Amino acid sequence: MTVSRPYATLTLVVPCYNEALRLQPQRFLSFVDANPRVRLLMVNDGSTDETLIRLRALAARRPGRIAVLDLAQNAGKAEAVRTGLQRAIAEGAELTGYWDADLATPLELVGDFLRIADRHAETEVIFGSRRTMLGHRVNRTAGRRAVSRLCAGLARMAIGLPVADTQCGAKILRATPGLAAAVAQPFTAAWLFDVELFARIARAGSRSEAPHRFYELPLSEWTEVPGSKVTARVILRSGLRMLRLIAELRMGPRPAQAAMSGALRKAA
Repeated sequence: MTVSRPYATLTLVVPCYNEALRLQPQRFLSFVDANPRVRLLMVNDGSTDETLIRLRALAARRPGRIAVLDLAQNAGKAEAVRTGLQRAIAEGAELTGYWDADLATPLELVGDFLRIADRHAETEVIFGSRRTMLGHRVNRTAGRRAVSRLCAGLARMAIGLPVADTQCGAKILRATPGLAAAVAQPFTAAWLFDVELFARIARAGSRSEAPHRFYELPLSEWTEVPGSKVTARVILRSGLRMLRLIAELRMGPRPAQAAMSGALRKAA
């Protein structure tokens, strides 16, 4: 076991698109008040409702602890997350990551992720897993579970690791040169961008060390929140893109991967 430097700072990216009615300001405020090592970066993804107004009001109540990044046009969750991660890395965050704005995964569970990051310096990716386990308060529909199994199968083909759940919107990442390179280029797998991100990070390092760089953390609590913007068509389209990406990964490096390798060399 390798112990990392404790109390590394975390900038948590929260992508928001038309969240004015679902946003829970008091929960975000209470969270940052109780966690001085964490900063929130709320990314407005070109919302057409009052999301930006509410986010700016939230940031004004905790200057320096909550910031807003405004994307003028809707670019999709993948790009909102990627842009937020780039900003967090550029501003010197030691840890970053992203968390769904609907708080299906309670913010209180961030501490569980941080304990793993503090304990294992070699761990670069900590991702929540919505496994149904005795005593865990994880409530998902049968449809959600079926989609999750499909995505996990695609992830295993792309990453070569036995992951069980890639699509939970709760992830913390170590701000390494590998992560900076992984988010340097836009994602191509749309809704399945998490899998593409994992694949980029996995391919940037040693294959033998990959199992220790990823940590799947079973969540003690997760509740499905109504109002998801993900449709069956989006899932199907993303799945087809992911299959194409897997084929390209197996045939050889893509231009984006070549760019990532170049970025890694420069960082070194």
